[in-house]
Amino acid sequence: MRPGWPAVLAALLAATLGWNAQCRAADAAMADDSTSKDLRWKLTLGEYTYSGYAGTDANLRWRANGTSAWVGIYTDQAFGTQGRTGADTSINLGQYVQLQPSIQLATRGFAGGSLNIQVGGPWYVVAGLGRTDARPYFNLNFDPNDAVTLGVGHQSDTSASYTLFVVADNRFHTQQRDWHANLKIPVGNTRGTFDVLRKTGMSDVGYIRAWGFSANWDWPRWFARVAYDPYQNFSAHNAWRFAGGMRF
Repeated sequence: MRPGWPAVLAALLAATLGWNAQCRAADAAMADDSTSKDLRWKLTLGEYTYSGYAGTDANLRWRANGTSAWVGIYTDQAFGTQGRTGADTSINLGQYVQLQPSIQLATRGFAGGSLNIQVGGPWYVVAGLGRTDARPYFNLNFDPNDAVTLGVGHQSDTSASYTLFVVADNRFHTQQRDWHANLKIPVGNTRGTFDVLRKTGMSDVGYIRAWGFSANWDWPRWFARVAYDPYQNFSAHNAWRFAGGMRF
């Protein structure tokens, strides 16, 4: 039987107490991803359903002036439990260039990081590279971690944004590629974010081609998310993800 919410939240709180002192010192220059710049903390609780079992995730994130730091824990009866933490920031290199480094650590010896660069104004291009130490890690994102990212995007005068990008494995020769079409639309003091995924490459059940999606809606303090990820982490399992939380 997998641990319930009390055990998950207790572990999350214990990890958070040790992380807060480091979070307070962080500072950088990039737009906040929330609908209110006064709400620096974001608590997310997620439930993921697979074939015959489910997983639980809890994540607490701090963000200010373009820098984020977060701590979380994931558990399911097949993989087990893994605590994780990370940080990312954005560095302006002139008016039209942003450098976006990130680092991620987890129990079981996992370490990873990425470096992205964004160039342009209202129209922009994105390129990035991610690397890990290949230790066991339950990836809660759609995409391969050891990969290159290439994309183009546009941000309109109304703050709506449109991005098309691909994340492609360039380390393990799996031919794994995730294509994303992403749309962010502000509506009053709320915002909708929609992503369509096309996934191809070698998986645990052979070469696959599949479609997935995610939909997120943000209010000033609350948010909700639903996603369908076929062959999650290029395994044999299709996953539905349900998440929600609050900013404070």
